[in-house]
Amino acid sequence: MSWIKVIPFEEATGKLKSIYKKIKGPNDQIDNVLSIHSLRPHTLVGHMSIYKNTLHHTNNTFPNWFLELLGTYTSYINNCEYCYKHHYEGMKRFLNDDVKAELIKFHIENDSLLEILNEKEFALSVYAKQLTFEANKISENDINKLRNYGINDGEILEVNQVVSYFNYANRTVLGLGVNTNNEVLGLSPNNKNDESAWNHK
Repeated sequence: MSWIKVIPFEEATGKLKSIYKKIKGPNDQIDNVLSIHSLRPHTLVGHMSIYKNTLHHTNNTFPNWFLELLGTYTSYINNCEYCYKHHYEGMKRFLNDDVKAELIKFHIENDSLLEILNEKEFALSVYAKQLTFEANKISENDINKLRNYGINDGEILEVNQVVSYFNYANRTVLGLGVNTNNEVLGLSPNNKNDESAWNHK
């Protein structure tokens, strides 16, 4: 499951157990990207708060499938198989169109997203790639280019936070050897109106 010790749901006690109960999925599943925090439960709280508020919050303006697409894309270009598998399944579920989901996956893997996304969506995918690989080279001019596509500053911030979260999650996973063994893929919190609703379904 990982290269460091992880406390499973059935062995957890105290604060960790209470957090696990909030985030568990079917059959008491705790996604491995989350249980990797078990030796420092306070970091699990931080992870879940960022995750829920960037990706699954009622005040987001982009649809869930597109935010999941950005996470899937970021994970793919980071060579993070764990997050790529999980969030592709999440994207497919929110998109509710398996044919389009497979096409998006093809274009992610072939660096040809312009063929499946509209201009605004593609511009944001380019920004996601810049933020992942060359954040120090992003300038105000790059932000102005996004505005020229009709993307407002709130939307730019929304995408910035989603992509930044995935870079954090990817590095957590890659740096600790987290894998998808024994997991149901693509589960996520589904109550967008409640910031404290962390359970995975």
